[in-house]
Amino acid sequence: MRGFLPHTPAEIEAMLGAVGVGSIDDLFATVPADCRWAGPLDLPPGEDEYRVGERIGALAAMNRPAGGRLNFMGGGAYDRIQPAVMAQVLARPEFYSAYTPYQPEVSQGTLQVIFEFQTLMARLTGMAVANASLYDGASALAEAVLLAGAATGRRRVLLPASLNPGCRRVVGTYADGQDMELVSLPWSADGGLDPAAVESALATGDVAALVVQSPNHFGVVEDLGRLAPFAKAAGALLLVHADPSSLGVLEAPGHYGADVVTGEGQSLGLPLSFGGPYLGVIGVSRELVRRLPGRLVGRTVDAQGRPGFVLTLQTREQHIRREKATSNICTNQGLMALAATVYLAALGEGGLAALGEGLANRAGSLAARAAALPGFRVPFGGDIFQEFVLEAPVPAATLMAAARERGIAAGLPLGADFPALGENALLVTVSEKHGAEALDRYVDFLKEFAR
Repeated sequence: MRGFLPHTPAEIEAMLGAVGVGSIDDLFATVPADCRWAGPLDLPPGEDEYRVGERIGALAAMNRPAGGRLNFMGGGAYDRIQPAVMAQVLARPEFYSAYTPYQPEVSQGTLQVIFEFQTLMARLTGMAVANASLYDGASALAEAVLLAGAATGRRRVLLPASLNPGCRRVVGTYADGQDMELVSLPWSADGGLDPAAVESALATGDVAALVVQSPNHFGVVEDLGRLAPFAKAAGALLLVHADPSSLGVLEAPGHYGADVVTGEGQSLGLPLSFGGPYLGVIGVSRELVRRLPGRLVGRTVDAQGRPGFVLTLQTREQHIRREKATSNICTNQGLMALAATVYLAALGEGGLAALGEGLANRAGSLAARAAALPGFRVPFGGDIFQEFVLEAPVPAATLMAAARERGIAAGLPLGADFPALGENALLVTVSEKHGAEALDRYVDFLKEFAR
């Protein structure tokens, strides 16, 4: 390893001392020993191109892609049907190979797509303005938290305990660097936020933002109409982290007075892709538009009155404002934003509503059938969108292992991230791919563990 580092032993020793470790190996101490290679690499002689391709193909064949199983996994990454038109548009070379438009005068097609994306996101979320996208939903929420701190001058942020664990970790990383305090809010018996706990936590008068995820990580739709007034009365910003695909049937958060709406755009037809690249959605009220991170595209006319698109209200001020800049985010997920735009255009307003209604009906039906099995329980009674928590009579790991043998991905175990739910709890997610036969097959599998 040292042979590839352009540093002298003295320089390496000085750097290790600065970070407080005794050796380079100590830097990897947090990696479990059985995940580290202790000995020398016993590599075979070089192979020709064809043999290497065979070997890579054999390794790839060991994967178990989501599409090869009956998939009930979700929790932030969803197995969606992709309209055939998406692949045709995304494969066009002017889109597929295009980079972020630093020369907007020669990027009119890309800028128009981004403008369309912004318009769609603003309409879905009910916000005045949406930007040209961010890296993913978690970083979008973290950016919103930083925005709230800067806008209010306060350092405390209320996060629901039912927040997606990945989002919580990313927000924690961002907030730690800004000396912001994160306060966890408990869920109530129906799986949503406890209104009394929210009101009490806001009573201190020093809260920058109340974060609400709806539907939350348990699949429960939060009562924004009841929670929003608490934030407004306390002078805190209301940040809503929403699933964009749910907004075809759920009221837009902006209509409840949300100041910032964020979300993970993967649910808008993007493939699972082993976890990325995904798409960060963020929209703000008109009052906060100049604090919005990232990029904005506007529509205008030139001197001859011809329509065109330009970058406007850029917050890429870090090169001149440094620590006073709103954000270091400047590059959008352009290809992913295009994919979401094509997806929404293909579905249309009615198609998105039909998708949401179908998911809610499937989830409700499956939850009721699972809860009726002896030994199984759905602990939360709140309204759900596309997923729900299921308590099994056996550990979730046992249930999932048995399901894998039958070609079923039974769900996501919740015990590690939510100890209060116990090791038997898992998150079950439905998809528009699940017809009556798929749901019957899943219920028949659960019956094997009924007791």
